[in-house]
Amino acid sequence: MSESSSNTLQYRFDGPEEAPVLILGPSLGTTWHMWDRQVPELTRQWRVFRFDLPGHGGAPAYPAGSVTELTQRLLATLDRLGVQRFGYAGCALGAGLGLELALRHPERLASLAVIAASPRFGTADEFRQRGVIVRTNGLDPIARTSPDRWFTNGFAATQPAITDWAVQMVRTTDPGCYIAACEALASFDVRAELGRVGVPTLVLVGSDDQVTGPAEARTLVAGIPDARLAVVPGASHLVPVEQPAAVTDLLVRHFSTAWQPGYVESSTGQIAIPAAPVKPALADRPQPRQPAPIAEIAPAAAPAPETGRPDLYDTGIKIRREVLGDAHVDRTLAEADAFSGDFQELLTRYAWGEIWNRPGLDRRSRSCVTLAALVAGGHLDDLAVHIRAALRNGLTPLEIKEVLLQAAVYCGIPAAGSAFKVAQQVIREETTPEE
Repeated sequence: MSESSSNTLQYRFDGPEEAPVLILGPSLGTTWHMWDRQVPELTRQWRVFRFDLPGHGGAPAYPAGSVTELTQRLLATLDRLGVQRFGYAGCALGAGLGLELALRHPERLASLAVIAASPRFGTADEFRQRGVIVRTNGLDPIARTSPDRWFTNGFAATQPAITDWAVQMVRTTDPGCYIAACEALASFDVRAELGRVGVPTLVLVGSDDQVTGPAEARTLVAGIPDARLAVVPGASHLVPVEQPAAVTDLLVRHFSTAWQPGYVESSTGQIAIPAAPVKPALADRPQPRQPAPIAEIAPAAAPAPETGRPDLYDTGIKIRREVLGDAHVDRTLAEADAFSGDFQELLTRYAWGEIWNRPGLDRRSRSCVTLAALVAGGHLDDLAVHIRAALRNGLTPLEIKEVLLQAAVYCGIPAAGSAFKVAQQVIREETTPEE
């Protein structure tokens, strides 16, 4: 077991030292113990490497706000250990790391299995809203509802010890690291890149998964050139825990038959990937036909025209969505017409692409300034939108209250009084956990 630094991950090894390395990646809110039931069988053939996400399972609380950063920490850990090539299986957020490895570091990856995975996990709004709830109420509301997301009703009812274990696992996670992991999921989107995954891939999903279910799995299989689908009946999101024997069997068969060897190119000494690997069979019976695509993969965005300076619209729309949320931006742009469309474009380019993108202030500070300015101007309609944005940018309700109290002194009691009414309603709506 490691003593993790800020750029590495807490890990453990199981299995013979001379065996090839197989990495198991955890889901958000879990620890490496979610794989306990797979380890005895997997260590017959592989040296199993498990790791904890930052702030999970007692790991040091160094938040990482993107899948790319988490992947870099994983590779830094492996580099320090001298592990260059490996197989990888990950669940949910852990599967996102596997896709990132396949896309950015294919020379390291021998074979891939993604479980409860998606090329885009829900919407950015959903995960940033979860971050607002955790920042305001702690992890207890998320912990209490995690069995509903992770397990089928029958399993949760008949396995109370495992259900309690799942709740405690989330409760003991560092809140800041959990929020950062939500941000990592919010920004993860590889829909346009699936065709570049060149490693043999098993896409495994529980039949009753309501979070990233069979539809998302078929999207992955449709987009990844060398992918196979396995649907595990009677399982929900945390399928390695709910159906451990079935998952273990599928992983053993996949990694036994689809381990793509690397070779050293004599002129450069670099590890290279052989072309056109053989597609593995997952069972001795005839295989089902490759599922037809059920969702269209978004094409890569066309490059901006050369104008002598970067086009700020794409940057602006990205920041505008991150701060205000997809739903609000979509609604605002849909309401624009030939008369107001130019104004929306100006707002996106210069307010969001230029001012909100300047490095001099972070987004928390910009939210404070914006709230005070809106109170001073009496712009209560926009104030509600930016109260929500402030929560998404990391301000707590107590900090928002302090901004409004400060505004009361300099902008006047009546203006601040109206602002408090708006803020009170928005904060109540945004920070009340779902039952």
